[in-house]
Amino acid sequence: MLNIGLVAGEPSADGLAAELLRALRIIEPELRATGLGGAEFVAAGGETNDSMNSLAVMGLVEVLVHLPRLIALRRRLVRHFLALRPDVFVGVDAPDFNLDLELTLRRAGIRTIQYVGPSVWAWRRYRLRKIARAVDRVLAVFPFEKSFYDRAGVPCTFVGHPLADRIPLHADRAGARERLGLDPGAIVVALLPGSRRAELLQHTSIFLRAADWIARRCPGAGFVSSLVDETGVQFVRAEVQRQGLVNLSLHVHCRRTHDVLAAADVAIVASGTVTLEAMLFKVPMVVAYRMHPVSYHIIRGLVSVKYAALPNLLSGTGVVPELLQDRCRPEELGAAAMRWLSDARACDDLRREFSRRHAELRCEAGARAAAAVLAVARGG
Repeated sequence: MLNIGLVAGEPSADGLAAELLRALRIIEPELRATGLGGAEFVAAGGETNDSMNSLAVMGLVEVLVHLPRLIALRRRLVRHFLALRPDVFVGVDAPDFNLDLELTLRRAGIRTIQYVGPSVWAWRRYRLRKIARAVDRVLAVFPFEKSFYDRAGVPCTFVGHPLADRIPLHADRAGARERLGLDPGAIVVALLPGSRRAELLQHTSIFLRAADWIARRCPGAGFVSSLVDETGVQFVRAEVQRQGLVNLSLHVHCRRTHDVLAAADVAIVASGTVTLEAMLFKVPMVVAYRMHPVSYHIIRGLVSVKYAALPNLLSGTGVVPELLQDRCRPEELGAAAMRWLSDARACDDLRREFSRRHAELRCEAGARAAAAVLAVARGG
């Protein structure tokens, strides 16, 4: 029986891990996968030892607060995997956590894979040397990553992105609005402030005030949001009450991001995987992000790329606006969203660009990733 160790520490990684596990079971039905994952990983047959949210920490300063807990978690996982001796270990995203884990396991003779390559093409390129020591192979989800890793001499396979396979080329907007209880003829704005608690704390108030700014200029507009759990749902609803926005036409849902994006005319989203999801649903978007000022100052000095949002990185140009840190203000977010709503030609051009990128990433990623994992597990 094939034994696989796996660590997926946040919602986007959980989905990738589950997709990989399902594809692996088609080839190896009796395999065992154990480590750290979330609800999707468990539903796909994985065994998890800790809460997936153990790694859901953003920023640099913020990580320092959680550092003792993260170190203790990594030590527990090292002991677990050294005792289990899996045929291969797969770290899904979370490179700052997984690379040290992979380095320790590989030194102990366990084959290792990093699924979703660290963004060394964007910042902290010095990590390339560590990656080369820590992993037998990187599985890249974007085509530009493979050429970068190839030039650096790090074994890399481009597998595509499972979300591009899972999300249809043409979404059913009417069906999504019906499922969410939205007016089929209304203007619908999606508000997606992020999955981590720190992101909710930073973005929720700003996004709600942006919605209020839009509602006062666009009567009849409706707003819809999706959070990763009921705690997030309650947090957003409490913030609506706290700000006195009870008359805002806002529908708040749990784990309905794809329906929310399928239903939307425009989206205000936190930078991250959700920008890719919005692109795949062909939704014009405004990308926002705030973090601790010290973290932002440090990261800004280390970044070597022009853009933060995945649609812009994939296109190589600023196809969607990025309003980061001090520019992440209600009136700027609202005005940027309204520009999309008032320019049908720009929206059509953007959707054509998004369709091209969708086709580029749609290449049976789960099966490709499974084949690469099995090859490494078997010594290839």
